[in-house]
Amino acid sequence: MKRINNIFFALIFAAFMTSGIACAAEGDKGKSADSGIKAEQQAKPAASVKKDVKNSAKDKGNNVKNNAAKEEKGKKILVAYFSRTGEQYGVGVISKGNTEIAAEIIAAKTGGTLFEIKPKDDKYPKAYKDLIKYAKDEMKDNARPELSADVKNFADYDTVFIGYPVWWGDKPMPVYTFIEKHDFKGKTIIPFATHEGSGFCGTQGMSKTGATVREGLGIYGHVAQNDREKAEKQVVGWLTELGIIKK
Repeated sequence: MKRINNIFFALIFAAFMTSGIACAAEGDKGKSADSGIKAEQQAKPAASVKKDVKNSAKDKGNNVKNNAAKEEKGKKILVAYFSRTGEQYGVGVISKGNTEIAAEIIAAKTGGTLFEIKPKDDKYPKAYKDLIKYAKDEMKDNARPELSADVKNFADYDTVFIGYPVWWGDKPMPVYTFIEKHDFKGKTIIPFATHEGSGFCGTQGMSKTGATVREGLGIYGHVAQNDREKAEKQVVGWLTELGIIKK
């Protein structure tokens, strides 16, 4: 009985870790915007000042969002993604990866060019338990797997969506290879990730690339895999909020 209990708790812990819930420290967050309160406003009652701060921040956020949306229109878009098939958590054995499905929806809605981030020497196991062990070892080694192909004319793209599954609270190592291989200065990065409860885990912080990083989308892998209609609605809502597409 004790052995059974130990096995049970070990499985729960593995699911907890690989869903990305045990997140790494974010460490790359943007600074918050100034509140915009003028000196003369400080004499107002606390409740009034609090309201002004909220409204000012809201207006500023809307202005930034609207300006960013205008800048995105008419630009060349790349949708780069890393995705896996085989046995995956929450969905069983799959022939098309969860992140690939999300990427295809994004490309279809934006007219973007799809690019799959693939390691040249693909040794990722198909069995789930073996896969998460391999991924953890790669992360410990801070590996940078060589990729099988590169984006043609990368410099021509203005906006780059980057998608991946969240593994052990981090991006898969081939995604780091892709990011570090290219010059993102002057470009816009828009991250998206598939997960099973963790959300991004702070993996969307890519400001060190020199790019403008816009709000990303975290989508459940099982939703992308098993409920394409729901996944599409989430993607469309997100892209519309960003101002990249219109309803």
